[in-house]
Amino acid sequence: MHKTTPRDAAPDAPADLVRFDHVVKRFGDHVVLDQLDFAVQRGEHVTLIGPSGSGKTTILRLLMTLERVSDGVIWVDGEPLSHMRGPDGGLKPATEKHLRGIRKKIGMVFQQFNLFPNMTVLQNITEAPISVLGLGREEAEQRARELLDLVGLSDKVGAHPSQLSGGQQQRVAIARALAMRPEILLLDEVTSALDPELVAGVLDLLREIAHSTDITLLCVTHEMNFARDISDQVMMFDSGHVIESGAPEKIFGDPEHERTREFLSAVL
Repeated sequence: MHKTTPRDAAPDAPADLVRFDHVVKRFGDHVVLDQLDFAVQRGEHVTLIGPSGSGKTTILRLLMTLERVSDGVIWVDGEPLSHMRGPDGGLKPATEKHLRGIRKKIGMVFQQFNLFPNMTVLQNITEAPISVLGLGREEAEQRARELLDLVGLSDKVGAHPSQLSGGQQQRVAIARALAMRPEILLLDEVTSALDPELVAGVLDLLREIAHSTDITLLCVTHEMNFARDISDQVMMFDSGHVIESGAPEKIFGDPEHERTREFLSAVL
């Protein structure tokens, strides 16, 4: 495979909050993302759709620095995420300290709720703002209570995760991600672990967040109606490539690529 050299200059378009620049991700000999180029503008809501195994979740894991790129560069707010500038001004692989600094701009809600079972709801939400952002406890708790009110769980402040339903736990996870005030919120199949009757409530909450805040959203979902409702742009992935992208009306109403039509006919 052709080896790319990371570009030493930040992307030209300042409106791009996230840019994947010739990104390759391999697991052994398996190429999951192949020379991937795409951008997400500040305040934009972008949904990634496509079959399982097409590389969608890997994109989110790279942005959260849970995985490292094999080649290429990821830019966040004009700064390299996957790399950092060396003494000569060129790019070299990022250190953990650099990754931690960039990571503060990004929040993620996972398929599994990943709440700390020994902590109350309030403690789950305030732990990272206090320990990572350095917020005082009083400010962190005020922020947490406001977010619990937003997600409809103001009466669950002192509850432990085991006392909550799956839908309630996912709402706490959403509040926890928002408590860090990220510029970018990543959503990875956030309803896939929920019982069917709980899905609608969580999706309604996310619709409200999407429509009432200026946060940038990058979402992986198989909930096509949700993707249609919240997205400015929908990207269709297959085999590590974006094969088609556009406004939801275009992708869902008049897709150009045969693979997109096949996928949508199977899930709609």
